[in-house]
Amino acid sequence: MSGSSMSRRTLLRSIAVGGAAVAAPSLLTACSTESSGGGSVSNANKKAAPWPTYTPAKGPTPDLAPTADGVQPGFTKYPQKLVTATAEKPGTGKQKIKVMTITYGTPPKPVGSNKYWQAMNEALGVEVEFSVVPDADFRSKMSTLMSGDDLPDMINFGGGYVLPRESQFVKSRCADLSEHLSGDAVKDYPNLANIPTYAWEGMGRVAGRIYGLPVERAKVQGAMFINREAFDKAGYKPGMAAADFQTMAREASQNKKYALGASSVGFFGYLYHAMWHGAPNQWQIKNGKVTDMFGTDEFKAALEYMSKMRKAGSYNSDATSISQVDLKTQFYNGTVRSMTDGWGAVISNAQGIKDEFTLDTAVPYVVEGATPVYQQNRGCFGYTVIKKASKDRVKLMLRVLDWLASPFGSKEYELMHSGVEGTHFEYDKNGDPIANSLGLVENRTNLPFAYLMDAPQPLYFPGFADLTKRLHTWEKAVVPNLVRDDHWGLMSDTYNRQGASMQQVIEDGVTAIVSGRKKLSDWDAVYKKWQTQGGTKAHEEFAKEYEAAH
Repeated sequence: MSGSSMSRRTLLRSIAVGGAAVAAPSLLTACSTESSGGGSVSNANKKAAPWPTYTPAKGPTPDLAPTADGVQPGFTKYPQKLVTATAEKPGTGKQKIKVMTITYGTPPKPVGSNKYWQAMNEALGVEVEFSVVPDADFRSKMSTLMSGDDLPDMINFGGGYVLPRESQFVKSRCADLSEHLSGDAVKDYPNLANIPTYAWEGMGRVAGRIYGLPVERAKVQGAMFINREAFDKAGYKPGMAAADFQTMAREASQNKKYALGASSVGFFGYLYHAMWHGAPNQWQIKNGKVTDMFGTDEFKAALEYMSKMRKAGSYNSDATSISQVDLKTQFYNGTVRSMTDGWGAVISNAQGIKDEFTLDTAVPYVVEGATPVYQQNRGCFGYTVIKKASKDRVKLMLRVLDWLASPFGSKEYELMHSGVEGTHFEYDKNGDPIANSLGLVENRTNLPFAYLMDAPQPLYFPGFADLTKRLHTWEKAVVPNLVRDDHWGLMSDTYNRQGASMQQVIEDGVTAIVSGRKKLSDWDAVYKKWQTQGGTKAHEEFAKEYEAAH
């Protein structure tokens, strides 16, 4: 499985959508060859298991139409009649399973006092022991977990992190799911069959086999979320010139307010700025030639651009030390006027600002002589793997995941996304399920079942019909400019072994230069170090993989 370095830290994910960003080197190398095993994970010269046969679920007709290139269906109101998506509970009520995911919320209340958790366990017919790992601790925790023997039954590799020898670990320690999911076999799990093929492709195979299940996400990776009133007052115009955007950001950054919010895991939103300057989406493979984002002139131009904005005071002063969670608080209270975040964080952000301002998304500024592109999602937030177990045990896990993938417009989707009516939400006069005070604490953010598996996502935000319309309009503007990261789904032994340390080199370099601790001219040395630590070899391996796959 190809690890995406997009990182919700940058945004989000995402998006991410949306922690200490960098684990210590000793932790990043904790999974040695011996401990993770797995051998080569390359797909070259391997017979590829067919992807699951895509069978779209029947659902309600959207108010705002989707497009073939990736604009999501939009719903300004909730379906009046919900369907039942699963014929019976996945479990018998006697089984117990252990699961682990990343979290961007606060720690959930214990199951004994958590009515949302209790309701989910009842609906699933299993007792779920849920371990959630804060974004800040995810890389170090996962490295420790992967080098140990005590694994949960299901693990989600989410958040866009690059983990050392991730695919080798998956191949050696997790169940090969090909016989259960490949081709028409997936029809035993109709909600999983509703996951679009692009999400499976973004996850990728390992040595030709299917080892995980992608948690689908829209093709839009994430966004620069903005305080529209503050931006408009400072002179913001969608699609404005890059120089005018700088001026606007400076104007919006006065009296201890900052136009641009960044966190210790956001790295000044460099992926956005790099692509808006015309850099490729991290890895571009064309006519047998591999180009990475980091060695391009466009990337260096983006670094210079961000450095000037930081020097002008447009970024929050604690951008290299504040967590993403605390940055969100600053965004909600107006201290910062924008932040990059994952697409999946839209509703929590809308709820967090409590109507203090209009939540909107920035259209890329225009750099003279450059063609701005927008980051296309990997197609999934991450993917979930199942620990090696008996066939019956694996099937239980797949039934649980199939339930969690129940589509929008189903009773199961409502429970996972909104909780229990009268306990966690009430229908408002428009028929939308609106979270109450308990629902803002006990929910899928703080207890992220949706990071184990989820249905394909529509644009629907209960209580925020106008937000749905704004974001649908925004998607129509940016989706035509989406550019794929061509390394998704490809295998590189070098990248799997050393991708985490390679990414750390990039992130440390970006942080040092934008914050002013290093000069722009120092980037050449940073990039050279990245190349010697695996970048050059990864180029060669991705090229061979791409050739074999095409």
